[in-house]
Amino acid sequence: MLYKGTTIIGLIKDGRAVMGGDGQVTFGDMIIKRNAVKVRKIYQDKVLVGFAGAVADALTLFEKMEEKLKKTKGNLSRAVVELARDWRTDKILRRLEAQIIVMDKTNIFIVSGSGEVIEPEDKLAGIGSGAGYALSAAKALLRFSNLDARKIVEESLKIASETCLYTNQNIKILEID
Repeated sequence: MLYKGTTIIGLIKDGRAVMGGDGQVTFGDMIIKRNAVKVRKIYQDKVLVGFAGAVADALTLFEKMEEKLKKTKGNLSRAVVELARDWRTDKILRRLEAQIIVMDKTNIFIVSGSGEVIEPEDKLAGIGSGAGYALSAAKALLRFSNLDARKIVEESLKIASETCLYTNQNIKILEID
């Protein structure tokens, strides 16, 4: 399965953009690494990016995303569409096996190599093998608590780690506000 060993979640709430990811890397059914960093700040620390999938592929996508942001002068919507178009049509890029979440303070997108650019209506996105668990927890916390964005991301990742075999509690959280 392509995205085992990763859970990334991003949330925009009250003018703050928060993204978190677990640290587990698996190879088949073995844990290879427990403290991987799967979330980063790019474009003058104004954009958060997280990945699921092959690490080398994700690093290539981070670089390409940064290039697109520079080219579009920070217009995230245009940059993700251009990245998705290149990713789908370029002979080398289309072989990349990864999925990314890209967000700034107002927009959040899931981008994949098959050309999808998804902008969630509720400013909440998740990718990876534990995403369904983390998203469900985050939706419940959004609906039934007054927690801030950072705490929702943190707690939803912890809940996912209690349920998903491919998610651990070595959580890295980044934010921009």
